[in-house]
Amino acid sequence: KGAPADEPADHALGRSRGGLTTKIHLAADGRCRPLAFVITPGQAGDAPAFEKVMARLRVPRLIGRPRVTPDAVLADKAYSSRAIRHHLRRRGIRAVIPQPADQAANRKRLGQLGGRPPAFDREAYKQRNTVERCINKLKQWRGLATRYDKNATIYLAGLHLAAIFIWSAR
Repeated sequence: KGAPADEPADHALGRSRGGLTTKIHLAADGRCRPLAFVITPGQAGDAPAFEKVMARLRVPRLIGRPRVTPDAVLADKAYSSRAIRHHLRRRGIRAVIPQPADQAANRKRLGQLGGRPPAFDREAYKQRNTVERCINKLKQWRGLATRYDKNATIYLAGLHLAAIFIWSAR
């Protein structure tokens, strides 16, 4: 008897300032509904989970198979890396990700070798709060906000259940 194949060895529990924590990385649509999520330990970085979330992303349509590439990805500064921007460009997805000050300073320091700054649409970025509101809706469930479950698969099942309720509401 062993752990299921998709069960992480550490059960996505990690140390952070508040003790044992879990991060939820998710993609949401414009109506604050979750489309895909991945859980990682609390101390894990945001950028490594990006491609996992994108691989699970399915944008529903009225007719036909779901789309696997959204029109644009709105993300915060934690997801600003060349690898992520290259991944999005390769798939034909518009990246709306602000550039952190240290990356801008490094590019400026390199001068002409630093290249052009990445495009950034301020108006489109104003819609990024939908992800934060989606996380807020998910964490209204007490079990998801505080993570009472030991196993990552059970916690993930709770996330899926909460997502079903969010999708079925109106």
